[in-house]
Amino acid sequence: MDPTTIGIWATIGMITMLLLRIPIAVVLVATGYTGLVLVMASRGDGFDLAQGLMTANSFLGDLPYSSTAEYTFTTIPMFLLMGYLATEAGFTRDIYQTARMWLGRMPGGLAVASSVGCALFAAISGSSLATAAAMGRMAVPEMLARGYDKGLATGVVAASGTLGSLIPPSILMILYAVFTDQSIAAMFVAGVIPGLLSLLIYVAMVMIRARLNPALAPPTPKVSWQDKFGSLKSTWGMLLLIVVVVSGLYSGLFTPSEAGAIGASIAFLISLFARRLDRKKTSNALLETLKSTSMLFAAVIGAYMVTSFTALTGIAADLTSWAGGFDVHPAVVIASLSVLYIFLGTFMGSIEIMLLTLPIVIPIVKGLEYDLIWFGIIMIKYLEIGLISPPVGINCFILKAVVNDSVRLGDIFRGVSWFIVMDIVTIAILVAFPEIVTFLPDLM
Repeated sequence: MDPTTIGIWATIGMITMLLLRIPIAVVLVATGYTGLVLVMASRGDGFDLAQGLMTANSFLGDLPYSSTAEYTFTTIPMFLLMGYLATEAGFTRDIYQTARMWLGRMPGGLAVASSVGCALFAAISGSSLATAAAMGRMAVPEMLARGYDKGLATGVVAASGTLGSLIPPSILMILYAVFTDQSIAAMFVAGVIPGLLSLLIYVAMVMIRARLNPALAPPTPKVSWQDKFGSLKSTWGMLLLIVVVVSGLYSGLFTPSEAGAIGASIAFLISLFARRLDRKKTSNALLETLKSTSMLFAAVIGAYMVTSFTALTGIAADLTSWAGGFDVHPAVVIASLSVLYIFLGTFMGSIEIMLLTLPIVIPIVKGLEYDLIWFGIIMIKYLEIGLISPPVGINCFILKAVVNDSVRLGDIFRGVSWFIVMDIVTIAILVAFPEIVTFLPDLM
């Protein structure tokens, strides 16, 4: 069997295992190991299984250390710890309440406040799933109590939660930068303007819909200026944290790994100063950080095995030549990739999609001479759509778990459909004007 055929069958088997809900790390390691055995055993005149096993075992013995013992990977646990400390200390609630007081009187005010609150929390947690879960517990019950449309109330939180993937720091950005040999700091800075653009488009859509149909979002009671300014006292710490991390990265004052460590330290000190942390909450934050880091590192090890296997099969080179052979504008290839990512997002998670496709897609993007930082932001926008697209839409299922029987899953998917359209508009803008993404990184 030739290497290309082995690669095709291995890819089919990998997707099948993911559909069976086998953990991503197990799928990647199993695929990479089996593929390496078959490819190396098939070299030469016959089929030498002993040679294949020896090579694969050598990879498996060395890769767990060599693939994760990189300085850049220390960024992941540090930013995760920063987010979990902020969550345990209850700063999520303060961010939402402040946004609600300042924005509540606007058309669709609570929905707008929820979207802004998600964006601010995303800048702390770096996780779309954590943002949707945390904000859903606070924002959705309040909107439902005020008579908001169920689809709008849940859809705005599910969709705005995806901003955690785009607004720095972002775990997806770190993984993308490492696997494509790009600057993590440049990726973080590149996500700022697209993240704010996504937020503004969400807010504009909510306000227009609420203005045209007030029944979707009834007005909220007026809040005094004293209460508005009083609410700012509880958010200064998190705003300071965001400013220090982003400005430090942009100015080059510290590296992404240092930014993560500094951010986690500031979050810990602010939480202690506000007397919001005790031994139990600190232990919870450390435990969640350990669990999430272990899961991600296991997936990274598997991804490196699949990358090594894919390189041996020559699939990436074949696809690059195939894509370059088409007599079409390169933008058509990018549009085709968008369809692929949105399709995969309907039944797979973001990390799984990224780790599965990068070894094949990145050579194609390089062959088309596209900027990899720009493409990384576009890819993350595709993955954001996948987080809220049926039938999986992980963020939608998280919201369903939060609201229980008060909102049907169909209402949640109905609500996010408006935001999916807005995401497509955002992607069209970023493709038409790539300078929106590359402007800030070019100034670094």
